[in-house]
Amino acid sequence: MRSRFTAFVLGLEAYLLKSWHPSTRPTELDLEGAPEWKSLQILSTDQQGDKGRVSFRAIYQAGEGWRFLEEDSNFVYEDGHWFYVTGDTREGQLKPGRNQPCPCGSGRKYKACCL
Repeated sequence: MRSRFTAFVLGLEAYLLKSWHPSTRPTELDLEGAPEWKSLQILSTDQQGDKGRVSFRAIYQAGEGWRFLEEDSNFVYEDGHWFYVTGDTREGQLKPGRNQPCPCGSGRKYKACCL
């Protein structure tokens, strides 16, 4: 999951397609105009044999504000590699408090970083 997030951050469309299971892989992927991804939080993981599930929250900046995308992702292990299959997503607005950690992932308080 972390490698796919990094690929989204860096715009590595070929890697994303390669790590997508052939049964659900789109024929092409265009990341032009994609959000500016800032941080990833893994909320939970589970593995049952060759099937895995990862729940995560990805933070991105949208204009002056912050938003999040949460997904419960399904993966399958085949031929020595994990492949993304499907995911159920939810999006929303993030409203960090002044004394909370900054959503950009710097580790600093929001008021001393991106406010």
